[in-house]
Amino acid sequence: MAMIRPSSDLRNHYNEISEFCHKYNRPVYITKNGAGDLVVLSNKEYERLTAREELYHLLDEGLKSAESGKGIPADAFFERIEKEYGFEKV
Repeated sequence: MAMIRPSSDLRNHYNEISEFCHKYNRPVYITKNGAGDLVVLSNKEYERLTAREELYHLLDEGLKSAESGKGIPADAFFERIEKEYGFEKV
């Protein structure tokens, strides 16, 4: 459910826009002179999206590393993580 609002609503209806973003975790598209200009998100949703983007980036780096033969076996990796962070094997 996309919400599109004119730029004047940022000033005149800020609370409505903020409430919508927080309640539905959806963006509000802001237009200027009838054309798309901005997208407004709650801070929580923005952080979720940027964390997802970072995860994709790290996964891509890992896949490229594995494909080029620079990776380590999964068992060795998890053993290193367990030792480094003090996890116990189950």
